[in-house]
Amino acid sequence: MTKVELNKFKSILENKQAELEAVLRNRDAIAIEKSPDALDEVQHAAERELAIRNLDRESNLLRNVRAALRRIEDDSFGVCIHCEEDISPKRLAAVPWTPYCIRCQEIADRNRQDFHGSELFEELTLNAA
Repeated sequence: MTKVELNKFKSILENKQAELEAVLRNRDAIAIEKSPDALDEVQHAAERELAIRNLDRESNLLRNVRAALRRIEDDSFGVCIHCEEDISPKRLAAVPWTPYCIRCQEIADRNRQDFHGSELFEELTLNAA
């Protein structure tokens, strides 16, 4: 990968990082609101749950973006962390923070159900970030 391409991806990732950090600073949506009406309480709880899930998803994305920026710094960006093959330019253009080639991503997605909730999955997730 050329220096120009790396700089382009670095710029994209830095912009995404700034965007996610700004979004994650706003946690107003997860505030607990009390209401005398039971239906309003249920509605507030559902909205809070959705906001928490969104924050979790965006936090995971931010970890992936930061990991991609670290891979740029250590010259391993664009290489699958599992099979060590080059990640296709089309995939990187679509998902610049991806750590996997498409084949390994499909395997990871299939196996996620098997590992999800296990200590091994948690350890792998923490080490990836």
